[in-house]
Amino acid sequence: MADAYMPGFGNDFETESLPNALPQGQNSPQKCNYGLYAEQLSGSPFTAPRGTNERSWLYRIRPSVRHTGKFATHKRDLWKTAPHVSDPTMPISQLRWDPVPMPTEKTNFIDGIRTMTTAGDVHTQVGMATHVYVCNTAMVDDYFFNADAELLIVPQTGTLQVFTEMGKMTVAPAEICIIPRGMIFQVTPQAGEARGYICENYGAKFTLPDRGPIGANCLANPRDFKTPVAAWEDKETDCQVHVKWCGNFYVTEIGHSPLDVIAWHGNYAPFKYDLNTFSPVGAVLFDHPDPSIFTVLTAPSGEAGTANIDFVIFPPRWLVTENTFRPPWYHRNIMSEFMGLIHGQYDAKEEGFVPGGMSLHNMMLPHGPDTMGFMKASTVELAPVKLDHTIAFMFETRFPQHLTDYALELDTLQDDYIDCWKGLKKRFDGTIEGNWD
Repeated sequence: MADAYMPGFGNDFETESLPNALPQGQNSPQKCNYGLYAEQLSGSPFTAPRGTNERSWLYRIRPSVRHTGKFATHKRDLWKTAPHVSDPTMPISQLRWDPVPMPTEKTNFIDGIRTMTTAGDVHTQVGMATHVYVCNTAMVDDYFFNADAELLIVPQTGTLQVFTEMGKMTVAPAEICIIPRGMIFQVTPQAGEARGYICENYGAKFTLPDRGPIGANCLANPRDFKTPVAAWEDKETDCQVHVKWCGNFYVTEIGHSPLDVIAWHGNYAPFKYDLNTFSPVGAVLFDHPDPSIFTVLTAPSGEAGTANIDFVIFPPRWLVTENTFRPPWYHRNIMSEFMGLIHGQYDAKEEGFVPGGMSLHNMMLPHGPDTMGFMKASTVELAPVKLDHTIAFMFETRFPQHLTDYALELDTLQDDYIDCWKGLKKRFDGTIEGNWD
């Protein structure tokens, strides 16, 4: 991987696979070295302010117009795009799933994407979709780009090699990567099966949240985001380029690999991030802070302080508060929360929420610790304790998340999830102490 780098902050990065492949002093010389083609990939309007203007210059064996041909429609029945409402009469509820089973047949990364929820409208570039992926084979001669959205990939089990136009990234569980909108890539599971989660972001690109009173340090730091070193394939075999565009899927046949960038520079690039480098902050005396202090990345909306998407994690951390109910309190809010567990145990749901599992608490539906978590947090002798060997995450959006038929029909949907709160009985008896029997 290349030096630390965070797109969206005015940085500019450069890398080359061959010496002097990258022009110096100008972007598009009359003749590029090695007979390469100069090409710009823009991730923002040309006139966007400097701090948010994103573009990269690519120097490649063939221009990308040679990496596409006549497109044919292609069905992907399990990948859905907003607006998508399976059944408008469906009852609302808090929901939780066990892990999606691994496929028994050969399944590559893009064939293994299954949509759980959609929100917003891809045509107006607001909202998102949440997916799970399961795969057990490489894409080999298949390549993909998403014209609708950037992809935030969160591996849960199995390491992925993500080969993009700008180079390779190895992404393991407890790491994440971002594939920008429009970038061609290919995924190979490194050892057999792989499973994880994807947030498909239709709106403004993910960036770092403002730290406010936290100051200059903590949370995710720009130096820990890594972009790939330039790498390329010079392969002349029958290949397929798959495209997602306005919720529809297409495929075109070409006679070579489209991953042929020898050098590039710019600030529109894929990147990876190790969640273990996140520096959490928290209360050091009393009360449980809002989960916003665990925001790794945010995709802002046009309304200040209201995200299109927040990507939040719950990493290992010390709990030291006094006279405080330490797990997340019971709450209702305007955001819709899709949670997943990468590994370990989530402190508010020690039973039933397992690695690879998921939960959905849509806007204004109440949720919080289960009965066991409530009783344990209410009666335990408080002392400093470390939550260790755990990483949970949340894709949180201001939009309602609509379930797909796939999500509703999954055998791993827990029909009894709502029962985890049944034991929260009335403890009010008119006395200050209450009834804790």
